[in-house]
Formats: sequence, structure tokens, C-alpha cells
Amino acid sequence: MGVTDPSRGSDLLAASQRFERRPGLFSRLLAPGFHKLIDRMDAGMDRGSLLGRLPDGSTRLIGGRAPGFEAEVTIHNWRALVRVATGGSVGWYQAWEAGEWSSRDPVPLFALFMQNAETLGDSARAKGAWNRALRAAHGRQRNTREGAARNIAAHYDLGNDFYASWLGETMTYSSALFDPDEASKVLDAGQLAKIEAILDRVAVRPGNRLLEIGCGWGTQAGAAADRGVAVDAISLSEEQLAWARRHGNGNVRFLQQDYRDTAGEYDAIVSVEMVEALGREYWPTFMDCVARNLKQGGRAAIQFISMKDELFDAYAKSADFIQAYIFPGGLLIRAAEFRALAEERGLAWQDEVRFGIDYAETLRIWRDNFDRAEAQGSLPAGFDDRFKALWRYYLMYCEGGFRGGGIDVHQVTLVKER
Repeated sequence: MGVTDPSRGSDLLAASQRFERRPGLFSRLLAPGFHKLIDRMDAGMDRGSLLGRLPDGSTRLIGGRAPGFEAEVTIHNWRALVRVATGGSVGWYQAWEAGEWSSRDPVPLFALFMQNAETLGDSARAKGAWNRALRAAHGRQRNTREGAARNIAAHYDLGNDFYASWLGETMTYSSALFDPDEASKVLDAGQLAKIEAILDRVAVRPGNRLLEIGCGWGTQAGAAADRGVAVDAISLSEEQLAWARRHGNGNVRFLQQDYRDTAGEYDAIVSVEMVEALGREYWPTFMDCVARNLKQGGRAAIQFISMKDELFDAYAKSADFIQAYIFPGGLLIRAAEFRALAEERGLAWQDEVRFGIDYAETLRIWRDNFDRAEAQGSLPAGFDDRFKALWRYYLMYCEGGFRGGGIDVHQVTLVKER
């Protein structure tokens, strides 16, 4: 199933316009306070350092008091500092898109800010009227039944040919799980290892029934079917389901279905990096789905991305770059809260592991693949330069977040005890 829209990715770019604000005259009025803002950032930079080249020709070293990430940035226009001071990560992206700042390598810059997010406080977070506007815009992207279908389509229906150009042979859009003894990280091997680890958690046997919530392009469902398991795999993405049905086997039913409408009796449930798309108000509904559909004694394996607990409240009070431009309606998970929801429903939380650096490596490889596809002219037609720059920024931003330790990826097993 192909995409013929000549302006592919336009839904994401159009949706993001509601988050955009122009600093204009405001930046000139605030010019005398720029160095004070930099002073506040310096005071909050406990680890690592940032060498900044400023529009007035001066150079500032921020931090440098303890080991950490080292980054460089050139501020071409003072408006960049207005944007980050008022709009946080959304404003920082808009400044980058406008050419108001640049860096030879933005990944350590993003990692540095994440590493120091607690001590930096609100220095680089949206605030005031900007924060209220971001929250209002994000609120209009809630994952109601209608909203979820729209949000999923905006991201996942960009086209199978687009994702195939950089995801790798497994067509798996989630963190790989790499062998720690292998110096060289091989994407497809890491993705297959992740899939096997998930299936091992639920201990499926031939003849079992398995539900996959958010099946992507069907690779994990196919691996379960190869173990002799009957699989129901659900998604809202028409593009992903079309691919999965073409490449799947007869032991998998690929269903276009909202998880809220799922009613069955399964020996096992798996869900990999789907819950971040829901929004906090729907976390209980997701856990209800797991508890309702899992047999007594059955096992569920969940892979999810979390925001560090100490940062979560400030994060959840606004909307960040990812929510504004990449995953409308989404919110990273607060692990402790997610666990409590599971246990309230009789789902025992077992064998949790975290592997955030593996996600950073996955993102690095995806970006290398994306850059190579663009250089070779093998990205599909229809994506303009603005969209391609946005996508590259997204991959760098997420990689920096995982390297900085503020976000993490988890696998956990849930066992239905009652």
C-alpha cells in the first residue's frame, strides 16, 4: 500500500503549527537580560560543560566544574535564547529550524541538558503564557478514540517505504537489545534479540493464544507464530497493517482495532513501546485491557519508555518537542505510577530491566541509516527538506535524552495473580 501525497509528512508539520510562537520585538526588549539567563544556566550546570559562542562575539564556558558531557553551540541570534527561555525544548527546536543556533554535534548538547535537568530547573523549560499555550495545544491532541486514530496516522502512516529506508531488515521501530560483549552493535541482530527476550518473558508454547497490542509491521507477531502460537495482533495504522498482512503467516490475525475494544482470553500479552502514545489519563485503561484479556496465571511482557521520576512532574506540566512535532498526544511513562496501576489490578510486576544506552545506540544507527538513504537518494519522494531536517533533529534529540539518563527504556513481566 503506497502513499501518493506529494507533500508527505505534512500532517505532522501542520499539527505543530499550533505550538509555534514568534519572539519578534520581544527578543530585542529582553536583550540586556541574556547574560543573566546564561548565568542562571551556568549555576545549574553541575556536570559537564558547554562552550557557547554568542552573537556579540563573546564566548562563554558554562559549567566545567565536574565531569560530564562536553558540548559546543554557536548562537547566531539572541532570539534563540528567548525561545528556549520561554518555550523550552519546543522553542529550542524552532530556533534551530530558523538557523538561530548551530552545533557540530547536537547529541552531546541534548545529553548535557538532560544530564543536568534537575539542577537547571526551569531555566530551559516552557513557562508562563508559553507553557499555557503549549498545554492547551497538547490537550487538543488527546487520545480519544477519534484522536488516537488521527494521531497514529500522522506518525505511522508516513509510508512503509519511508520507514523501510532506515529501520533495518526487521522493520522494528523500538529499542534493540544489544549483546553487551559485542563491541560493534548490529541493528538487526539486536532487534531480533529484543523480540526473543519479550517472547521468552511470556513463556509461550505451541497452542497458546497471544495478543499483541500495537503490532507495528508484524515482526514480533510473526516470531510468536513461528513458536506455534496463535496470535491476534492489533494496530490502528492502516499502513503498518497492510505491510504486516503481506509479510505475515497464517497463524497471525492482524486486526485494525483499538485496544479498548479488545475482549478475549489469552495465555500471553505483549506490547512494545505502545503505551507512550496513550497519554496519562489512558494508562489505567491500558492496564484494564491487560488484566481483562489475560488468563489467570497468564503473563504479559511490556517494553516502555520512561521519564525519570524526579523530572516527571515538570515534564508532564507542559508539552515538549516530541509531543509538539513527532508523537501528538503522547507522554512518557512514570514507572512507579505505571507499576502501581498494574499491581492494583492483580498484575505482579516482575523481572524489570532497563537498557537506555541500547536505545541511544539504536537511534544512532537509525540516524546513520537515514543520512545514508538521503545521501544515496533512496528516501522516497515527497518529503521536503523541512521534514527531513525535523526527522534528523528528532533522532538526535532522543539519542541525547537517553545518553543523558533522563529517559530510559524498560522491559517488565506482569503476571496475573488474581
